[in-house]
Amino acid sequence: MLQGREAEQIQIDRLLAAARDGRSAALVVRGEPGIGKTALLDYAAAQGLPTVRSAGIESEAELPFAGLHLLVRPGIHLLDTLPDRQRDALRGAFGLAEHDPADRMLIGLAVLSLLAEEAADGPLLCLIDDAHWLDRATAETLLFAARRLDAEGVVMIFATRTGDAEFPAPGLPELVVPGLRQEAAAALVDRHGPDLAPALRYRLLAESAGNPLALLELPAVLAAEAPDAGLSPLPLTQRLQVAFHGRVSKLPLPTRTLLLVAAAAGTAELATTLRAAAALGAQLADLQPAEDAGLVHSDGRTLTFRHPLLRSAVYQGAPLTQRLAVHGALAEASTGPENADLRAWHLAAAATGPDEATATALEDTADRARSRSGYSGAVTAYERAAGLSTDAAARLRRLVLAAETAGEAGQSSRARTLAERAGAQTTDPLLTARLRLVLATAEFGVGKPRAAHELFLAAADSARTGDPVRAARVLSQAVHTAWYLGAAELADVATALTTLSLPDDEPLTPIIGYVVAAIHGRFTVDLRAAAAEACRRGADTPRDLVQMCGTGLVVGQDEQVTELAQTLIAECRDQGRIALLPTLLFFRAEAELFLGRPQEARVAATEGLRIAEDIGQGQWISQQSTFLAYLAALEGRGEQCRELVDRAQAEEFGGAAAAGAQWAYWALGVLDLGLGQVDSALSRLEAANNEPIRHQVTGLRAIPDLIEAAVRMGKPERAEDGLERLETWAAASRQNWVEALACRCRALIDDANAEQHYLAALRLGGRPFEHARTQLLYGEWLRRNRRKADARMQLQPALEVFERLDAGPWAERTRTELGALGVGTAARPAHGVLAALTPQELQIVRLAAQGMSNRDIAAQLFLSPRTVGHHLYKAYPKLGVVSRGELAELPLDAD
Repeated sequence: MLQGREAEQIQIDRLLAAARDGRSAALVVRGEPGIGKTALLDYAAAQGLPTVRSAGIESEAELPFAGLHLLVRPGIHLLDTLPDRQRDALRGAFGLAEHDPADRMLIGLAVLSLLAEEAADGPLLCLIDDAHWLDRATAETLLFAARRLDAEGVVMIFATRTGDAEFPAPGLPELVVPGLRQEAAAALVDRHGPDLAPALRYRLLAESAGNPLALLELPAVLAAEAPDAGLSPLPLTQRLQVAFHGRVSKLPLPTRTLLLVAAAAGTAELATTLRAAAALGAQLADLQPAEDAGLVHSDGRTLTFRHPLLRSAVYQGAPLTQRLAVHGALAEASTGPENADLRAWHLAAAATGPDEATATALEDTADRARSRSGYSGAVTAYERAAGLSTDAAARLRRLVLAAETAGEAGQSSRARTLAERAGAQTTDPLLTARLRLVLATAEFGVGKPRAAHELFLAAADSARTGDPVRAARVLSQAVHTAWYLGAAELADVATALTTLSLPDDEPLTPIIGYVVAAIHGRFTVDLRAAAAEACRRGADTPRDLVQMCGTGLVVGQDEQVTELAQTLIAECRDQGRIALLPTLLFFRAEAELFLGRPQEARVAATEGLRIAEDIGQGQWISQQSTFLAYLAALEGRGEQCRELVDRAQAEEFGGAAAAGAQWAYWALGVLDLGLGQVDSALSRLEAANNEPIRHQVTGLRAIPDLIEAAVRMGKPERAEDGLERLETWAAASRQNWVEALACRCRALIDDANAEQHYLAALRLGGRPFEHARTQLLYGEWLRRNRRKADARMQLQPALEVFERLDAGPWAERTRTELGALGVGTAARPAHGVLAALTPQELQIVRLAAQGMSNRDIAAQLFLSPRTVGHHLYKAYPKLGVVSRGELAELPLDAD
């Protein structure tokens, strides 16, 4: 029975009840050591649901996927039911097969699928204790799976310490466990210590601060102190460790030795502990006094401590010489290839100075961890190996590997520190280039594009002579940072790219040619041809071709970008390269919007945002959020638009300088323009026409809005620069839809010749939304010139397009114009069979209509099959169908 935890138990009961109904959930339970987190997990486990458990162990924190293996081991027989790439990724993570390093999020998806399979016949409860001590690879994997839980009937509950930075879990609900209330604490004391003297009882209640473990462990410590002693100056955690160590110190020496071996072991396996303890004079019989004292428990195969603080107290309370001897004995006892990593870490812990053999063993451990996507553990192993190296060249190599791996792990600060250490030890140009690349990536990751850009250029310069292909790859990354800085920086990168001497058959050559042409304003270079040639030469797709999508949008090749992005997205899904998807989904969303398909754009951006949140890509969280803000602005949903902009420009993403700033200006400007607030609209849209945004995708695309706002404000002179840029773009791109925009904008500024410009724009055609806006502006001009019949002919089809696209402010403005002409038009809800579906439901319905199974859809969208089924059955009544077979008859194509 738990004392004083009724509210926490009710919250857990709700989660378990939902799981019985097929709904999933995750919860992070936070609290100080001893507050009762494990007791709450035990309560959950006692409620009758099938349960799997794992726990972080401090000494295993650098062993990749150690904690994950414990959790999924009961369901490992279901591994062959997973899609091939997920199965292979999970096997590779556990070292069960030789595979190239998998995307870490693909491993997370495999765990989600495996847990869903385990829950196929009923709910499943997953309990993870001491999550702050999970190895980083396990933590990232489980958090990814937890964020994607939906309709599997799986509940994941993590227990971790309050304020522990090692287990941040953004996006998951949290339950912070407080100290017991006074009456509950008193009841617990009276139940377990009814004979305590009043003064001692008072001190215990005051000093324990409602911590249940303290209430149970401190009485013996307090009783041994002077009766009039004041409150202890030690923090409660240290006070509890003292209490535990006091109990351990009373045990026989062989028992203390065996406990120290167990505390240092890094594994709960009893056999390994006993082999090491035997070398130090302890044996199995010496375990009994510790069990009798309730300090440890053994089932004959494993040995576990009653509380993690007890393990820490045993280890920290032992003299250094004893700890060194124990690690040495454990290294000797950790035999067999399956224990090679543990052996290496014990050798390192036992080392008192440089030791090349141990350094080599640790480097091998790091290599294995890296090959299994356990990047965080690999960083620590490489760094420790460098510290143990006796050879200067080996030391430097290991530091460089540590820095590069830290970058791969997303540990920007650590990568920077390691790269700076290694950089101070070398003058080799190729090593310098590698280290500068690490530093550049770290700077860009923390929102410093200028510092990153300069480092990219320096890294390319270092590699130019010895490895021009590496230099080309680095400069390709510099193109990305240059977009955030300005046209001058772009021109400099283009110049640097054109001066490289690359092999004749180098796959990057056609990519570089396309990007450089776009930077120089040569908009007619064919994206399809350049991408096809790069692929023919063996380009690493999708990685090498990603930047071409962004560049293609700048030059206005939207149809080609859509095709290429769709192809690369499909490859990412097939290859399990989840980390590239937010970038590609953003480019596809932009292209779909520009082509006049906002619903398709929302589907892509919504998925891109969800994945970016799952894997912590702050840049793309910001970008996707402001893009969705723009869509909200088009529909006149002002509150949602502003909320999304605020989120995108949060301090964690760089504030006003966040990656999504370009779309933020445009979204808010369009919102104000649609609401008739032309003064503020003009100010925001002018900001989008200034450097460093001016040369970006939005800088050109927002010009028609800027010109309209300036003219409606009665300040056409503020539109002159924008019109000049738009006309230059139209001439260079040679695309009818761009020329149509230019003609419309000329009509706004040149009222004397407005009609011929409007008619020219309409003849040229263009994308649906922009064509309808031209009809609206022309209709307004016609009404002002008292040509009512002609005005109606423009306004009525414009209204139909605005209503179809759910462009509320523009539809309302058109209805107002028609009303002034005496034509009454009631507002109509968004029509079409797909209007009621969420973006995710729309994705799933379309794939199901193509004949794909739930399992195939799940693999493509990184969901579980049961979640796919749940969303399908939610979509059926919205679509008016009752079965999967009827979906193929519905009009499910794009807008």
